[in-house]
Amino acid sequence: MHVCTAPRFFPKARLAGGCIAAALCTEAPAEEVGFIEGARATLQARNYFFSRDYADIKGASTQSRTQEWAQGFILNASSGYSQGVLGAGVDVIGLLGFKLDSSPEHARSGLMPSLDSGTSADQYSRVGAALKFKVSQTELKVGELMPNLPVLLFSDLRLLPPTYQGAMLESHEFAGLTLSAGQFRSTSLRDSSNSQKMYALVNDPINPARLARFTSDRFNYLGADYAFNDNRTSVGVWQAQLQDIYQQRFYSLKHAEPLGNWTLGVNTGYFQAREDGRKLAGNYDNHALFSLFSARTGGHTFYVGYQQIGGEDGFIQVGANTNPMGNTLPTYEFSAPGERSWQVRHDYNFAAWGIPGLTSTLRYVQGRDVKTGLGFEGRDRERDLDLAYVVQSGPLEGLGVRVRNVMARSNYRTDIDENRVVLSYTVKLF
Repeated sequence: MHVCTAPRFFPKARLAGGCIAAALCTEAPAEEVGFIEGARATLQARNYFFSRDYADIKGASTQSRTQEWAQGFILNASSGYSQGVLGAGVDVIGLLGFKLDSSPEHARSGLMPSLDSGTSADQYSRVGAALKFKVSQTELKVGELMPNLPVLLFSDLRLLPPTYQGAMLESHEFAGLTLSAGQFRSTSLRDSSNSQKMYALVNDPINPARLARFTSDRFNYLGADYAFNDNRTSVGVWQAQLQDIYQQRFYSLKHAEPLGNWTLGVNTGYFQAREDGRKLAGNYDNHALFSLFSARTGGHTFYVGYQQIGGEDGFIQVGANTNPMGNTLPTYEFSAPGERSWQVRHDYNFAAWGIPGLTSTLRYVQGRDVKTGLGFEGRDRERDLDLAYVVQSGPLEGLGVRVRNVMARSNYRTDIDENRVVLSYTVKLF
């Protein structure tokens, strides 16, 4: 099988695409584990309670609270690879969600689809499959996919995860080097049974939905990550394009340095974005820098982060997703035009106290210098507390409980008090 995908948005794609295609043509045996022998399947039950109280409401919405409760099931099944030089297999995902509690005045939480009547659907589901092919250390997947890329970060933040329809190619033919390329043609959002074109989401204090009406059926990307120094250091370069809307480049550096009983780390990245092709959403100008420094010892991990948004516009990404920037939180993003933000965070693993399975995260982010377009400087702040526990043994082994409490305040957007409670249990089917 010969594959050569080279998105047309920049010439270097042809070089990277040629390298990956050459790797696919390499005569090397596929994995020894067979199609049936390598098959795996899990079923996760996820019970999700989501509540947001809005205060000091700003904008068109007058909804004072969002609160829903739902039950979801996530089936992941994966075959091994057939024997031979070219290994073939299939991955299947099945998603099912049920409404447990909701009301029209408290709907639109993202847990369940919203109907035209303003109520949430009683249930929704979708099933998808992806064919996969492997030669040596190069793999191609075509079909229903859940990408986890710096330019399209997988965001499993509600009852069921979103999926994308397209093709992904990843190659590990050279030691330390990972080459990636792909194209997505449509998406199924986290609260939808249907597929649709992709849209751009931009952080705009004046009109948050100004790009949402512009859609594209082509998201192309190329990426290269190189790990060295005993895998303690890695660098990456990625290019992405939501065709005729925006294109974006991303540079990353990660490093971990042992120092006595401590491990010091840095995760930094830089985004550049501008309009693309026919410029359906008009001109666009953004660059974003983030750095997250860490220090870990025993059960403690301490973080300090800085993030800065430049250009005339806020950060841009494919809609209904998150991004890898250090100060991006599930409630506030801290990525509005001109915004500078700082973060302090503390993670603790209670295994150091003899309580394995219990973890906590406490973080605080503060932003300022937002260009609101309203005649004043925008400021915002958020405090998050997460507690999680996974039962380690006994009849309930693997049962997970996660609780989140959020307080978010701003002088240019609606204040939020949020609580989430998530119960999850995964069963290995085979």
